[in-house]
Amino acid sequence: MAKQNQWYLFILVIGVFGILTTEMGVIGILPLIAENYHVTVSKAGLLVSLFALAVSIAGPTMPLLFSGLNRKKVMLLVLGIFILGNIISMFTSNFTVLLMARVLPAFFHPVYCSLALTIAATSVSKEEAPKAVSKVMLGVTGGMVLGVPITNYIATEGTVELAMLFFAIVNALAFIATLLFVPSMPIKERLTYGSQLSVLKKPIAWLAIVAVVFIGSASASVNSYIAEYLESVTHISGKTLSLVLLLYGLASLVGNIAGGRLLSKNAIKTVILFPFILGIIYLLSFLTGAFTGPMIITVLLWGLFYAIGNLISQHWISSAVPEAPDFANGLFLSCCNLGITIGTAIGGMFISGMGTQYIVLGGVLFLVLSLFPILLRIFFFSAAKKQLL
Repeated sequence: MAKQNQWYLFILVIGVFGILTTEMGVIGILPLIAENYHVTVSKAGLLVSLFALAVSIAGPTMPLLFSGLNRKKVMLLVLGIFILGNIISMFTSNFTVLLMARVLPAFFHPVYCSLALTIAATSVSKEEAPKAVSKVMLGVTGGMVLGVPITNYIATEGTVELAMLFFAIVNALAFIATLLFVPSMPIKERLTYGSQLSVLKKPIAWLAIVAVVFIGSASASVNSYIAEYLESVTHISGKTLSLVLLLYGLASLVGNIAGGRLLSKNAIKTVILFPFILGIIYLLSFLTGAFTGPMIITVLLWGLFYAIGNLISQHWISSAVPEAPDFANGLFLSCCNLGITIGTAIGGMFISGMGTQYIVLGGVLFLVLSLFPILLRIFFFSAAKKQLL
């Protein structure tokens, strides 16, 4: 049974990786998309920001709507929608159609990811649940960061259309594996909509939500334009850019492991220190961005703390509303993607108004803002404080 659960988890990781790669992979090819579809880089950024906005809207609602249906059928439905959207993206030459083919599937993104986290937690014993969830989160991190260099390499060496084909293939592999190897998963017991929504009456939940949105915005305002930053400020392009983005992805995988250990050791200290450390890194990158060597080191740090920030966000939401884990996972996805929407938009404004180098200042601003709800929660909710220690 243990081996069977591990196999299910592996399929879930592939599915999550495919969906997150579809979402975040385009970050590495925004300049190429802008050129291919004859739009500005800021307008191409809508492929990221509007996708994330759709996820943030659907995060609290769509998992609830599908919570009573057979989980296997829901997973197949979502993966099928993503495959169709990617196929349309391959063949369209119209930017508006491309945008619609990405945004419409995005509404189903939180359905699959919330489901994957829930299935992972319930597929093993209560004691082993955190480890199972961390494996799915590794797929999330991998999709977010490794999808960027892989997509960049495919598009640079081939075409943008081939990159869209890559998205379709990964989602199709997950679809086939789910169809053949995942058993039927009918729902036996479920929480009512009202009992899950009632957690929003808790002030601690809203402090967590605001903090996570700002943390997501701080990361996205910089990371959404990492390829543009390296090309225009550091003057790295072509295969070298793909290599640097790959290093960024590998650093994020390390950050996923490190973040889990730091949170287990001292969650409060980790959460408080995060905005300060990442803020210092952003300011240093502003000063050294034009120098290749220091900037590569900075990119490694960006990747490391990008993953740590994701883990902090998931922990901060789930620990605030432990009585509704499914809804908490939806809120986590919603808040992160709302942060991506806001951060990408603000980053685009900095690029248009001041220049690409100044996007890090937007990241620092959001990190400062995130400190207020973090500190309020820690100092005014002693029960939560004891739970996190």
